[in-house]
Amino acid sequence: MGKHVFTKDEVRQMVKDEDIHFLRVMFTDLLGTIKSVDLPVSQLDKLMDNKIMFDGSSIDGFVRIEESDMYLYPDMSTWLAFPWGAEHGKVARVICSVYKTDGTPFEGDPRNNLKRVLEDMRKMGFKDFNIGPEPEFFLFKTDDKGNPTTNLNDKENYFDMEPSDPGEDCRRDIVLALEKMGFDVEAAHHEVAPGQHEVDFKYSDALEAADNIQTFKFVVKTIAKKYGFHATFMPKPLSGINGSGMHLNMSLFKQDGTNAFYDESDKDKLSATAYHFLGGLMKHARSYTAICNPIVNSYKRLVPGYEAPVYVAWSTSNRSPLVRVPSDRGMGTRLELRSADPSANPYLAIAAVLEAGLDGLRNSLPPIHNVDENIYTMTKVERAEKDIRDLPDTLHNALKSLAQDDVIKGSMGEHLYESFMKAKTREYASYRQHVSDWERQHYMEQY
Repeated sequence: MGKHVFTKDEVRQMVKDEDIHFLRVMFTDLLGTIKSVDLPVSQLDKLMDNKIMFDGSSIDGFVRIEESDMYLYPDMSTWLAFPWGAEHGKVARVICSVYKTDGTPFEGDPRNNLKRVLEDMRKMGFKDFNIGPEPEFFLFKTDDKGNPTTNLNDKENYFDMEPSDPGEDCRRDIVLALEKMGFDVEAAHHEVAPGQHEVDFKYSDALEAADNIQTFKFVVKTIAKKYGFHATFMPKPLSGINGSGMHLNMSLFKQDGTNAFYDESDKDKLSATAYHFLGGLMKHARSYTAICNPIVNSYKRLVPGYEAPVYVAWSTSNRSPLVRVPSDRGMGTRLELRSADPSANPYLAIAAVLEAGLDGLRNSLPPIHNVDENIYTMTKVERAEKDIRDLPDTLHNALKSLAQDDVIKGSMGEHLYESFMKAKTREYASYRQHVSDWERQHYMEQY
């Protein structure tokens, strides 16, 4: 597929035509946090010549202070102007990859890492790995100082249509902003939980999809703030209601542009490639969970009763397993991973599931655990008889699975893996030491 890479002259002309005054240079750290530096447009040539330097030692998971100088190399296919005006001039955005002083890609940059895994995929004869993300989010009211509260804007449910309210107006403005930026928005609707929304945009190749997820999060938070809301991609902000997921619809494409997952002759119209890719997703599910569900709160969503998957299985006919095969066939044949949530670093998550699938292809892994019954209603004995494993129920257990899986560790590379494990081990240790209100309510008087 591939987006157009704008030339220097084309960029200069767009700056003039769109009256751009500032450049927002963006990249993503280990934890999936968007980082940026604003440059006056006078620095455009310096940016396009790869001469913008920053201190890598100040970024989570990057480098030590004695090796801190790093450079931002802009990907000019990601150039776009934000559709909202700025008091001091319009702002254009460009996403960058991080490079070392010797001119080589920095292995601790999640975006560079995804490029590396995609290159391995191409060496296996495939052209594209397409991702269609479905990120969900909540809108919370803010207080007089602009700080988020736990008060939701509405009490609606899935696909509910009510008279226009600020939440719906906010969602429509998000869609309009995305479309002005070139997103192909396919649907936008209220989700199952009160205050919860989803905006679906068209699939794209893996790198562009990860860039789009990061841009989407920024746009949602920016528009929500204008309406007096705080938008959060936290997986489970409130007890007793559904959490927010980020389903990943994925498909491999051959060099000739055909879908490698489709086979007309199979009873389910799936190819051997699809089945082996599924085999890899099943084998490594517990390990990539640490990357696709990377925070303590992620595991408050992955519990029975709230539509999120908790069992390692797949199906063509129901939504309780980890992976669903939607009914579309032909060019639309795809696998839907339902466990991922929007707190994940999209570059790392996509690299992990791709590497899992490629391992299935390299080793012709069988796609066990095809389950068409509702797994939520099965007993523990029935699940054991079908060899259906549980997903990890805590970040700690997910990290243990990751540490034992060389394939998924390899999807990150040594630098990112070591930094990720250190950061997440600290996070879980801090969580364990915290005494919650729930504990005080249940134990203070009893003991």
